[in-house]
Amino acid sequence: MNRALCIAASIAIFVPTTAPAATLTGEIRDEASGSLIAARVYLRDSKGQWFFPKSADPAGKAVEYRKERGPTSAEMHTALSAHPFTIELPAGKYTLTVEKGKEYLPHEEEITIADRHVRTDVRLRRLVNMADLGWYSGDTHVHRTMAELPTAMLADDLNVAFPLTYWVTKSDTPPSQGDKNQPAVEPKVIEVAPRHIIWPLNTEYEIFTVGPKRHTLGAVFGLGHKTVLARGVPPVRPIAEQVHREGGLLDIDKHNWPWSMMLVPVMKPDLFELANNHHWRTQFAFRTFGEPIPAYMNLPTGPDGFDEKAWTEFGFQNYYALLNCGFRMMPTAGTASGVHPVPLGWGRVYVRCRDGFSLESWMRSLAEGRSFVTTGPLMQVTVNGEPALPVYRQAVETARYEFGVNVWSHFRPTRWEVLKDGKVVSGGSSRVAEKEGGQEPGSRLYLSPRTSGLAGIRVSSSTWIAVRCFETLPDGRERFAHSAPIFIDVPGKPLLPKKAEAEYLVSRVKAEIERNTGVLSEEALAEFREALAAYEAIAAKAE
Repeated sequence: MNRALCIAASIAIFVPTTAPAATLTGEIRDEASGSLIAARVYLRDSKGQWFFPKSADPAGKAVEYRKERGPTSAEMHTALSAHPFTIELPAGKYTLTVEKGKEYLPHEEEITIADRHVRTDVRLRRLVNMADLGWYSGDTHVHRTMAELPTAMLADDLNVAFPLTYWVTKSDTPPSQGDKNQPAVEPKVIEVAPRHIIWPLNTEYEIFTVGPKRHTLGAVFGLGHKTVLARGVPPVRPIAEQVHREGGLLDIDKHNWPWSMMLVPVMKPDLFELANNHHWRTQFAFRTFGEPIPAYMNLPTGPDGFDEKAWTEFGFQNYYALLNCGFRMMPTAGTASGVHPVPLGWGRVYVRCRDGFSLESWMRSLAEGRSFVTTGPLMQVTVNGEPALPVYRQAVETARYEFGVNVWSHFRPTRWEVLKDGKVVSGGSSRVAEKEGGQEPGSRLYLSPRTSGLAGIRVSSSTWIAVRCFETLPDGRERFAHSAPIFIDVPGKPLLPKKAEAEYLVSRVKAEIERNTGVLSEEALAEFREALAAYEAIAAKAE
């Protein structure tokens, strides 16, 4: 699309073409309690034009969000605080959609505006209260401003947010000189509301320029550190050491950034974004972004690149390769809301805080792997009838583990799978015990070994096991939930790396050494060579 057409499209979307005919007002309440609640609101007319309501209360907040990535990928909503809303509209037919995170069922209705005041009272039904069960949601890749973040968090019922207030895109540049920084913040927890908090000091290195040359390396995040990070990258090890010394966590962002596989042996990151900032509520867009999908993964690509399902599976399999090679990173989720057309917390990580909710407890449990990530369904995995532990140390030669899972979803899950070392060992799509609602949106679904076929698994050597499930939308797109890996350690019987996976990691770093020679310093290249040596040693033991 040329520039003139882009401008015309923007005008068609945002500028009303006729004078207002009447006022629409409304309230959004929790169905059970009757209390006013914050929520995310979409309002669109029959011609595709978007409208953005305001708060009807002087004390209220209304945060508009307008982001596009091409003609089919648009995110146009208003995050409203827990107050009535209002908007003047031209005559016509409108679709009002109201959503609130993952734990409430969405509401949609058709509204006709003529020449008189129209009122709507929206009641949102909660599917489950995960916080009451000890699970708290977070988004570890946030680009919203500090002014709008509290309203957006409450509208999507997000418990923990890590805004990347320091953001560097040039090599060798310390975060204090970052070109996309937010105003300086004090390193202390900000309580937005009970059980909703922000840690405001976090850093993204997203390197697109080395010296005067455009040269992409990729992104890595420091989350929860206590002071402004001291230096630029590369090399990366000093930054990793500072983040970990200050009790923070390292997140490698997307797996297919050019330098991502180098970061793993060198920085020893804690987190892998299994639900990342290319998973959107709207249509998938980045079909040719970054590294190509390796042949051994056997994933479909077309003339336009890979689709959303292939992108998701690419991330899964890259993660499984790292786990099989001994790198125990835990899954996380981040949206880059503020940059991309995606709501805050659309992909989110839920963490089970075993000793009460606080930032320290949440981060510690996230690093341990008491978690799952989701773009849609909600889940709880059990082992032998109890909440899953991150690690089981097996004292006998062979043991049996019974896996079960509770699943709550807006749409009936179409398939679920149990993975062992990254391979599906059990799964299905039918035998689901439905507690209420049948196949209608809002079903509460329960899966267990007895009713769904999540069978017991015998273990006689070290392994890891995870559970994932998928729901299919009416348009055929899939949303997923994926548990953290559950490690089972058997003394004297280590998990052996897979040959194709190890060779893939070796090839990624070899290609990067060649691409970066003559561009990066010798100190930076030494880290790539260190990573290559680590992967080659692993490949030598592969089966």
